[in-house]
Amino acid sequence: MFWSHSSRAVRQQWQVYRGFARRAGAAGTSLSSLSSHPLPPSFALTARSFHASRPLLAIKPVLLADIGEGIVECEIIQWFVEPGARVEEFSPLCEVQSDKASVEITSRFAGVVKKLHYDAGEMAKVGKPFVDIDIQGDINGEDLGDSAPSEPPQKQAESKPTTQAPVRPAAEETAASQVAVLTKQESDGTPKVKGKHAGLATPAVRHLSKELKVDISEIDGTGRDGRVLKEDIYKFVEKRNAAHTQQQQQQQQTPTSPTGFGSLAPPQGVTAAGPQQETPVALTRTQEMMFKTMTRSLNIPHFLYADEVDFTSLVELRGRLNKVLAKSGLSEGQVSKLSYLPFIIKAVSMSLYKYPVLNARVDVDTTANGNCNGNGNNNGKPTLIHRSQHNIGVAMDTPSGLLVPVIKNVNALNILDIASELTRLQALAAAGKLSPLDMAGGTITVSNIGNIGGTYLSPVIVEREVAILGVGRMRTVPAFSTVPGEEDKVVRKQVCNFSWSADHRVVDGATMAKAAEVVRTIVEEPDVMVMHLR
Repeated sequence: MFWSHSSRAVRQQWQVYRGFARRAGAAGTSLSSLSSHPLPPSFALTARSFHASRPLLAIKPVLLADIGEGIVECEIIQWFVEPGARVEEFSPLCEVQSDKASVEITSRFAGVVKKLHYDAGEMAKVGKPFVDIDIQGDINGEDLGDSAPSEPPQKQAESKPTTQAPVRPAAEETAASQVAVLTKQESDGTPKVKGKHAGLATPAVRHLSKELKVDISEIDGTGRDGRVLKEDIYKFVEKRNAAHTQQQQQQQQTPTSPTGFGSLAPPQGVTAAGPQQETPVALTRTQEMMFKTMTRSLNIPHFLYADEVDFTSLVELRGRLNKVLAKSGLSEGQVSKLSYLPFIIKAVSMSLYKYPVLNARVDVDTTANGNCNGNGNNNGKPTLIHRSQHNIGVAMDTPSGLLVPVIKNVNALNILDIASELTRLQALAAAGKLSPLDMAGGTITVSNIGNIGGTYLSPVIVEREVAILGVGRMRTVPAFSTVPGEEDKVVRKQVCNFSWSADHRVVDGATMAKAAEVVRTIVEEPDVMVMHLR
């Protein structure tokens, strides 16, 4: 059988060859010129196995990775590269801002940047390309384009007619051009317009900005297309220090009012008479993210439940524990003093064992994400997704605005562990260094407004959660004693208001009241917390 198939194939090839030979002889051409004639279909069929391999793609599109929590887009804050720049693997490409925090995106490939799909300030889609990298290319003149540095001043002068004035040194000319630009803008009073590469700088300039604690995006660069130079950073720091010194001098000269709030008089030049003046102010990045998040959160049907909690026993327990901490030697990472918030967070976690619905989330579109019954097929009906870990978010007032970092797995932590993690997150929030991991994964939130001074509040539920607790200011009040036989005796008590908000689609009032009662009992009798610690 094998030889019959082989002989048949040989005969077919021989017939094709004889046909070409006869065709070449009739036309008076040699066999070497057969390549100029079109090939018959039979030859194409027999020769189809001979072909060149498909060329490899040298340009790789880098996709914006999913950073979790259902985020579908994020804002490009600034680019660290530009078309024509050489990048290595894991080199920073850009900084993006999501609903949670800002994060740097690094390169997956080494090569030359060919295209930026978004400009700074635009919203990039998760899962879509945001930059193209040529993994086989190298820097050349065509790749650089507009991003290539201009010729040195000396070379430019050589190409100009000799009738022009002599050329100054490069450094002197650069400084002179910068001063001229700044002088013109200051004299005209017109705002500086940033170029398309504003916020870009060399690694040395970026290192200098970090040493001097300067946000490079706030500096108006005087380099080509608005690039930031070292001279720009030094001038920015000089102006900032001068403004800070002037502000301190003004505060020292301003008389302090007896209430301790400083001068409450309106600024100079502001009068009650005259037409209304409106000044538009752009939202900060954190405010923009909060605008979007709160808009989505307020689509949840809220209901409020408030309760008054007696903190007297907790105040005594906290005082005793702080004395013990003061006498004992502190280990690495251990806090020196406990606040009331770790006890409240632990009490909330303990109540979730009895009422796990408060630790769940509502899945409206179960057919899209496959979280229902393991197969994602529930005909699009809403589903309640229960979660095992108690990841409690803590709302914090930071210099950049409201942020909600998350203490992970509170159910497995004791009071000291919670206090240490809370201190770590507060330090990162104050420095603006919270990572997306610190902000992700929350299941329920605690917002302590009492440290500012509020007594009552109506907190807004965080998206993908069903409940939030707002803690008011603790205050001292007179109350009747609860000791048997001393009911008519007036005693001093420390009370605090707890304000709960819950998703009324899945949490009813009775469930919320029972869960709040569990939290109140644990806080009022903290010895219960000690007995149930894990």
